[in-house]
Amino acid sequence: MEEIKPADTGWTAPALACGIIVIDFEALTPAGRPMEPIEVAALALRHDDGRWYEQARFSALIRPPDDVPVTARSTALTGITAAMLAPERSARDVLGELDRRLAAPPYRLVAHSAGTEGSLIRRQAEHCPNLAVTPLLDTVTMARAVLPHLTSHRLDAVLDHYRITPGPDRHRAMADVELTTQIFLRLLSDGAAAGCWHDLASLDRVAGRAAPRPPAQRSAAPWEVGVPAS
Repeated sequence: MEEIKPADTGWTAPALACGIIVIDFEALTPAGRPMEPIEVAALALRHDDGRWYEQARFSALIRPPDDVPVTARSTALTGITAAMLAPERSARDVLGELDRRLAAPPYRLVAHSAGTEGSLIRRQAEHCPNLAVTPLLDTVTMARAVLPHLTSHRLDAVLDHYRITPGPDRHRAMADVELTTQIFLRLLSDGAAAGCWHDLASLDRVAGRAAPRPPAQRSAAPWEVGVPAS
């Protein structure tokens, strides 16, 4: 995960006693079997001196199994073609790389409709054990608490409420991560102002989801060992 100069997110939001990883997958939905990821993006946020900053980001295409075709419908939605995916690495290798970057817990994973991301991570848990034991925060649930008057809390509806215009890459993983980051910080700030939450524990109670997989029993060997960014 590339380390970059911290950039002001543009929103003031409360501190949380953890790092934040905003994550999004694009996936295929083959008939009669679970979803298969074809792209993942993640953006790491840290709170410092009263502001949230972007710390690092990761994005990669993922080659699906040979027996899972890239459909015309999927390509029409995402712009991702079979030819683009053919030379890419497998989910095992891509998610393993992302997982090795998570070297400074605690974290929360943030996603819009986090159950979908959680199910994809659960299926790949052996390749991304750190991700698999990281609790999630669902921005759909946050939006329901903060914006109960909206008739829909889908990503586009929340973006429209906050007058955030999606770019041309909407439905690509990194573009959707950037949009989710914007609404997460707005909801975090607005929800704190409205008394919906005031710290990580209260936010977990409102919008938290359990980790995709419970932590395994293990020895005291730390997994916090730093992994240099490439």
